[in-house]
This record gives sequence, C-alpha cells and structure tokens, in this order.
Amino acid sequence: MATTSNKGPLDGLRVLLCRPQGQNQPLQETLESAGAKTRTLPLLGIEPLPETPEQRALIQQLDAYSRIVVVSPNAARLLLELADAWWPQWPTGIEWFAVGQATAELLEAAGLHCHRPDNGHTSEDLLQQPLLQRLEEQRCLVCKGEGGRPLLSDTLRQRGARVDELILYRRQAIHWPESRLREDLVAFDPQVILALSVETLNNLIALGQNTDHTLCRRALLVPAERVAAKARDIGFSTVLVPAHMTPEAMLDTLADWHARH
Repeated sequence: MATTSNKGPLDGLRVLLCRPQGQNQPLQETLESAGAKTRTLPLLGIEPLPETPEQRALIQQLDAYSRIVVVSPNAARLLLELADAWWPQWPTGIEWFAVGQATAELLEAAGLHCHRPDNGHTSEDLLQQPLLQRLEEQRCLVCKGEGGRPLLSDTLRQRGARVDELILYRRQAIHWPESRLREDLVAFDPQVILALSVETLNNLIALGQNTDHTLCRRALLVPAERVAAKARDIGFSTVLVPAHMTPEAMLDTLADWHARH
C-alpha cells in the first residue's frame, strides 16, 4: 500500500520500486522519509543455485586466487554463506574487489578489505582499478549470477589473467497477474519507476506495455548509461541515472528531477 511521509524534497512524488523481493526496504524508507509515496513491484526473483561439485571445488580453493571479484550484493551474500563452511578464517594474500558500494559493504562486514571503484559503480568503473591492469598469469575468480554481462571476465582474460567464474544464482522474471499490474501501474500512477538492471527493464516492458499505455511517458531511473540507452531505444523519453547506487544518491537524483517538474 502507498505510504505518505511528512513534506520533504520528494513531497508527493509517486515512485514504483521494482527490485527483487526483500531488497527494496532501505531505499523505500529513504524515499518515504523525504516525502515520497512508494509501492513495490518486484520484477525479478533471485534463486540460489544448488551446490555442485564444481562450485564446491572453487570455494575450497579460494586461496589459489590472487584476485576475487564479486559483482553484486546477491553474489556477496551467497559467497559468504558457502565459504563459511570451509573457511573459518579467510585465506590471506587475496585482493578482493566489489562492483558497487552495497557489495563492498557486505564483504567488509565479513572482515574482508575490499577494493571498489573510486568513482562510479559499474563493471567499467571497477576495471579502472590499478590492481586489475596487469594480470599476466594471475588467477582470478569472478563471483556472479548466471548469465549477465561477460565484460569483467573477458577483460581480465585480455589482461593476462586465468579466470574462473563462480556462478551462485539465477534471475527469474516474475509474472504478475493483470490485476496487480493495473493496481501498481495504472491506479497508483507512478511518476517515476526504478528499474535497476537490464533484466528488470525487460520484464517491465514485457509485463507493462499492454497494461499501462502511458508507460514510456513515465520517468525511469536506471543504474547506468548503458541501461539508459536501451530505455531510450525502447521509447522512454525521461531517463535518470544517479551518480551512485546508494539510497542517498538516488534520492538526490529524484529530488533534483522533482524540483524541476
């Protein structure tokens, strides 16, 4: 149900959040504290993959890697859960890397010093790190979900690394009934929709374009310019890209847009 807070920089702004179930609350609370009205419509489900002998072997040999890259908070959570059974103390001599602040914070809370982009929050930004430039004969492990972009692994290999991938989860599109879509897209009438991945954007279009004939006239907040370009190609005319993927940075982006509209 929509929630209204006291007046603030987002006073009255209707925002639809489409992150997976259980991942909307911190951002939702931040936006509502600034006066927004919010609803959640999760468009992706995160399914941990069953443990396989190959997956277990990679976990058991973490100490064989000089670089470990974790691409998302989901990957970080599942990696920490699996590693707990085999590594009561973390192996030393590994440089840990995270794509984005939320991923880094999970790793650091587990006692791992973690490199993250100095500016930005994308794989492209992480690949600017000095310790990821010359990797001849270095063993690197990329912890990620099934599918997704090959950019990190491909680039590390081009720089000389021997790369393995630890696949920890898969994303599944959620198919909502027409009644739920009408409630959240038409009745709630969001001014801004948050679609924080390409997969989320794709499912939003697949589910919403026949229900909400004004869908592409709504403002869309996305995580990076590559997603923004896809959204514009689809037909969205107002696409917002925050400087970072923190709740505070997304609030600032929405507040600036709201003030101008």
